[in-house]
Formats: sequence, C-alpha cells, structure tokens
Amino acid sequence: MPLAPKTSSVPTVLAPIRLAGCVVAAVALVLLADESRAADAANGEKLARLWCASCHVVAPDQQRANADAPPFASIGKKPGFSADQLAMFLLEPHPKMPNMELSRFEAGDLAAYIARVSR
Repeated sequence: MPLAPKTSSVPTVLAPIRLAGCVVAAVALVLLADESRAADAANGEKLARLWCASCHVVAPDQQRANADAPPFASIGKKPGFSADQLAMFLLEPHPKMPNMELSRFEAGDLAAYIARVSR
C-alpha cells in the first residue's frame, strides 16, 4: 500500500502569524502617513482668527489686539524660532492663554501659519 504524502502543518501554523504581520504592517503604514502630514498654514490662519485674534495681531489686516500679547509676526522673528517647538508649546495650557485643547495637527498648523506670517 502506497504511503500518503506527508503534509506539513507549518503553513497552517504560520497563517495566523502572517496575518498578524500584515495587520501590524498596515497599522504602521497608517501611523507613518499620519506622522508625515505636512502642516497646513491655511488651516492655521483659520484657527488663529478663531482662537488668537482677541489677544494677538494674527494677520496684517487686523487693526487691534491686546498690547500684552505679541503679534504673530514678531513671534516668528524671535531668534531661534522653531515651528516644531512652538507647536509643542501650544499643546500645553499656559496661564495667560486659554486652554484651546488643540490636536497636535492643529498646533502644527497654527505654528506653520505663524512662521508664514512672520516672513
């Protein structure tokens, strides 16, 4: 009597591992795509006009603001200005500023706008 070909259980065992690997790779790609999102200065301008214009001069066409709050153009011209550092600063509440609860993308957008308006 001929022997039946021996089948390996390795492919059956590896199938869930392969599936898990594919899921991990897909999640990593999504997260990397999110991380690489470029800051949107146009959205930053909208946020600035909504949240910041009551205290800061946020645009050249704005006439009035609080004298204690620096204009956005001067913030971006400070020595060592970094849009990334400003975005991190904006994520934390500060005593003289309202708690805007910005997402990290919104903070990046706002920082990009400040960098643009100060050129």
